[in-house]
Amino acid sequence: MGVFTRLRDIVTSNINAMLDAAEDPEKLIRLMVQEMEDTLIEVKANCAGAIAGRKKAERAEAAARAAIAEWHDRAGLAIDRGREDLAREALREKQKYEQKADLFAEEVAACGELVDQYKQDIAAVEEKIQAARDKHRLLVQRHTRARNHKAAQTTLRKADSLEAIARFDRLENRIERMEAEADLVDPSSNASLVEKFEALRGDDAIDQELAALKAQRTGG
Repeated sequence: MGVFTRLRDIVTSNINAMLDAAEDPEKLIRLMVQEMEDTLIEVKANCAGAIAGRKKAERAEAAARAAIAEWHDRAGLAIDRGREDLAREALREKQKYEQKADLFAEEVAACGELVDQYKQDIAAVEEKIQAARDKHRLLVQRHTRARNHKAAQTTLRKADSLEAIARFDRLENRIERMEAEADLVDPSSNASLVEKFEALRGDDAIDQELAALKAQRTGG
């Protein structure tokens, strides 16, 4: 199973579980990031293992190549000494190490391809993790704005409700009653501004009538 197949299965499983549980989107993305980070750790560990295997195969191949050269020299020495039988045995050993060297070379190549694939997977997972983190940050901001807007709208709806208006009306009526009670306690405060002006007009009429009466009594 490929790393992304496994990652997709894990993330999909958790997403479905959280959607069924009606979890919040921030928590959902955090879980996705955590799953990808765990997968990244595993992929890096596998990559390190493949690198170690490649180095081991390289050492084995180098040892086999050295043995090939050594048995080649031994076969030449046997020929020089007239020991064709020993030369034949030496060449057989050389052939065995050539086969081993070829197998180790194939293993080196296979490990190299595996390491390259792991490195590509690591880069891809890291890119997806960064993208998920960016999305999480934006989602948190959007969620915060939406939550604040919802709270503001809820407050406005409460203020505009009939119950709130009724409370304001009751408060206004209470204040009016208090003002009326204060006027009853202090009668001097009952005179309104209009009444004061009417009183001034009444004083003018009395003064005019008094002056007329004085003129009549004095003959003037």
